[in-house]
Amino acid sequence: MSELRPRRYGPRPQTLPGRSRRLAAVVVPPLILGAILTGVWYYASYVWLRGRRRVLLAPPHKVITDGFGDSTHLGEILAAAGRSGDVALRGLIIAILIGLTLATLMSQWRSVERAVWPYMISLQAIPILAMVPVIALLFDTGKTSRIIVCVIFSLFPMVVNALFGLKSADQGHHDLFTLNNASRWTRLTKLLIPGAMPAVFAGLRISASLALIGGIVADFFFGRGQVGLGQMIVRFKSETNSPLTLTAIAVACIFGVIVFLVFSWIERRVVGRWYVSAGRNGP
Repeated sequence: MSELRPRRYGPRPQTLPGRSRRLAAVVVPPLILGAILTGVWYYASYVWLRGRRRVLLAPPHKVITDGFGDSTHLGEILAAAGRSGDVALRGLIIAILIGLTLATLMSQWRSVERAVWPYMISLQAIPILAMVPVIALLFDTGKTSRIIVCVIFSLFPMVVNALFGLKSADQGHHDLFTLNNASRWTRLTKLLIPGAMPAVFAGLRISASLALIGGIVADFFFGRGQVGLGQMIVRFKSETNSPLTLTAIAVACIFGVIVFLVFSWIERRVVGRWYVSAGRNGP
């Protein structure tokens, strides 16, 4: 008789994809798209633009060698990016404080929401170019004006997302707080604010990217004071130096991606994955 093997109970272990396969699933699609875009870039540089127009768009390898490979110019660009980032950070902090305050007041009193909302929409709809003379007249053309531009760029998403989060609490939870005679402050701090955190951080990611864009755009209009990334782009463009212009633009893009990833990491640390788990385990 053959030897009897003990029967195993319980579910069989599932085979998980290896680390290399998961890494490939994350890395390969962006690399493929990047290769396609690089090919389009080369086509535009060597085929689409002909003659003297070719100097307007340097090919990728010229950007790498003449831009990122030149330590002197790269150092200037990175220093300018740091100054623009400092302005953007100051504007973002102000926008966060104003946005969270307004969103909280608007969520608590309907009259405040009705009073503030039209002006928020108007502020978002006004072109920044139309506000440049007013800002320059009131605050000169230095660092303060650049910070104000960053606030204008990043305030609206902060208010919208925070207000959405504060008003999205489940009605059943509101009823529970009402049955327990909870005060307005208790309802705000124990129910509305914790439930609004995912939406608040979504607004933070958007506002952080827009604040960086505002800091660069403000350099185009307010040229006094420290040289920022926007002024570097204007300078290289006036010199018809396409590799350095594209290098400055690439540094701005990289800086924006880093800011987005940093705030995403902060969101995971502060909020955690509780809302994802609740969504999966719900009915």
